[in-house]
Amino acid sequence: MPAPRSRHLAGLLLVLGTALAPVAAQPAAPTTVSQTLAGREVRIDVHRPSGEPRGAVILSHGFTRSRTTLGDHAAAIAGAGALALSPDMPYTFDFRRNAQGLSELVARLRAGGTFGAPVQRVVLVGFSAGGLSSLLAAGTPGVVGYVGLDPFDKVERGEGGALGRDFAPSLKTEALLLHAPPSRCNAQSVAAPWGRLLPRLLQDTVIEGASHCDFESPTDWMCRWACGDTDPKRQAAVRAGLMEAVERWLPR
Repeated sequence: MPAPRSRHLAGLLLVLGTALAPVAAQPAAPTTVSQTLAGREVRIDVHRPSGEPRGAVILSHGFTRSRTTLGDHAAAIAGAGALALSPDMPYTFDFRRNAQGLSELVARLRAGGTFGAPVQRVVLVGFSAGGLSSLLAAGTPGVVGYVGLDPFDKVERGEGGALGRDFAPSLKTEALLLHAPPSRCNAQSVAAPWGRLLPRLLQDTVIEGASHCDFESPTDWMCRWACGDTDPKRQAAVRAGLMEAVERWLPR
């Protein structure tokens, strides 16, 4: 993946075309475990690859969503040889505490035992509000990459700032951003400023015509009703970006 920052779907597909290559054998169906993250018990879907994992990816869902709405992304990642975890977020509005929970999960992966042998390289992926929590956790030791899928930012009213925007300049981890055009469901692209602030940003791409729901997989009627229809080509572009990030940060 090259360093220039593209804003066009055509450029994304050209750069990320290798992500469409055949992947490993299909992994087993996920198992669901309970864990305490940031002081609350949550459920985590664990998607295991068919062989020794090349690393791990943690996928964080959006506001009012659940671990299942990123299950197809997680299955694709496991099929490519990485351990994929999709947790329910412990808090609805407390993005800092959610980030704390993600950091705890990274530490458990690195320590081994809970999810198998120690995994030293972890990628954080977050959709919408999960993109903000994942960003705030992306400096955790062992995290080698961050992917924001149409991420959300929280404006700190009365303080003149925004949670993710204020944090972004300090992040030393490599990052990839995929956005939809401005809409009510991404708060009019409130996280767009991250693209000029992240020091190690690899790609910042707007997928033209995309709805917020194109970044979930699987999505559902509720998201489509609130945020607009999905399109297979746009969904494929999202998946291509995500899988190329896995190839870069979790080499075989």
